[in-house]
Amino acid sequence: MSTSLIDLQVHAGIATIYLNRPDKRNAMSDDMRTEFITALEHVASDKAIRALVLTGNGKGFCAGGDVAGMERRMNAPTGDIAFNGWHRQQRVHHTQSLLHTMPKPTIAAVNGAASGLGADTALACDFIIASDAASFTWSYIHRGIIPDGGGMYFLPRRVGLSKAKELIFTGRKVEAEEALRLGIADRQVSAETLVTDAQKWATELSQGSATALALGKTILNQTFEMSAQQVFAQGSQAQGICYTSTEHRESVMAFLSKTASTTAGKK
Repeated sequence: MSTSLIDLQVHAGIATIYLNRPDKRNAMSDDMRTEFITALEHVASDKAIRALVLTGNGKGFCAGGDVAGMERRMNAPTGDIAFNGWHRQQRVHHTQSLLHTMPKPTIAAVNGAASGLGADTALACDFIIASDAASFTWSYIHRGIIPDGGGMYFLPRRVGLSKAKELIFTGRKVEAEEALRLGIADRQVSAETLVTDAQKWATELSQGSATALALGKTILNQTFEMSAQQVFAQGSQAQGICYTSTEHRESVMAFLSKTASTTAGKK
């Protein structure tokens, strides 16, 4: 699957989405977001795809929201601005939610600048692997707005509340080395091997039961908001589903068969 603004490639069960507006540092336009949603829905629903890598074509990962779109919103009739903004927010949040709740492992391979919405989009993934050229900035403050792509939710969970406030209030740039130190990025690699390393990591992360991965991720995503008893309750329900899965049955039978063979060989 390949489109003009989003390029989706699948190899050996690993999907790689390339944001494809390199001339605009992959700034997210409305048309690009529509294609991104379609690609994410495809990855989520295709059982042959086991994990997702998200990266950008060209020098940037994602420069955030498209400034031309901001200008159109400001030039709309006064009575339409608020509703147009609300409608756009629904689309933004739907996109970020698709990425965050993807029922399989997701890795942001940040190849360059991830700014504003771009930084939030990286955080919406389960893991972030950064190239030496990567940088992160929650630059919303410089446009007189607040992080609207999940940054106020995701960033404190990675760096702590006070550090998240500092990064959001100043909008300063965080280079790759500092991002790794703060916990914004999980790994740092060379630009030349970034996507390959991310794809290899995605393969490692997705070797286990797809059922167990999806259910476990769903619960883990909520653990900061739930009590221990709620986690136990959801875990019980999820485990009941795992007990009936093909992956569980096949792995148990394979283990028992191997054990029986080993025992027989010792007699």
